[in-house]
Amino acid sequence: MKNLSLILNAVLLVAVGVLFYLHFAGNKTSSGGPSTSGSSVPSDVKIAYISSDSVLKHYEFLKANQVQMEAKARKIEQEYRNRAQGLQNEITAYQRNVTSMTLGQVKAVEEDLGKKQQNLQMYQQSLSQQMMEEESKLQKELYDRITAYLKKYAADKNLQVVLKFDPTSDVLYVGDALDVSNDVIKGLNEEYKQEKAGAAPVKKDSTATKK
Repeated sequence: MKNLSLILNAVLLVAVGVLFYLHFAGNKTSSGGPSTSGSSVPSDVKIAYISSDSVLKHYEFLKANQVQMEAKARKIEQEYRNRAQGLQNEITAYQRNVTSMTLGQVKAVEEDLGKKQQNLQMYQQSLSQQMMEEESKLQKELYDRITAYLKKYAADKNLQVVLKFDPTSDVLYVGDALDVSNDVIKGLNEEYKQEKAGAAPVKKDSTATKK
């Protein structure tokens, strides 16, 4: 699961580019240049950042799914070991009895063992592909969840840019006052808690009188 930290890189990779765009676009607008967007760029761009390591470490959705995937991986590994051991037992039995077998029997057994070995290799490849697909599916769901929440969070807090700050990011320094990691983690976990509890989202009353 170590590659999951790359997800937040993808989520927030363009943040710095957006920041520079807003900055220079704002300068052009304020200097009297023409605006091609049809709307003015905010002069007071609000920025925040999150620590990807903290989010991935404390997000309950990810922790729960990691436990499930690890359990599934152990089960799959045991199934493969059982099949491999069964084949090894057959090979051992063949080697023990080969001297008492006819040439026809030897050929038939060797062909059968060869097919079983090929099937075992195909089975191993299938299991590996299955786990890769499961991890890819989890990565996409994690990406979707975080981006969806950040969109709502930014709108609620009137943020234009949310950066990822860690040793791999392009941001060299940010003040602690801009760190919203705890808020984001709390919000993500609250949504996940409600989801597990089966809580339905609150809907507006369509029968209410419109003003």
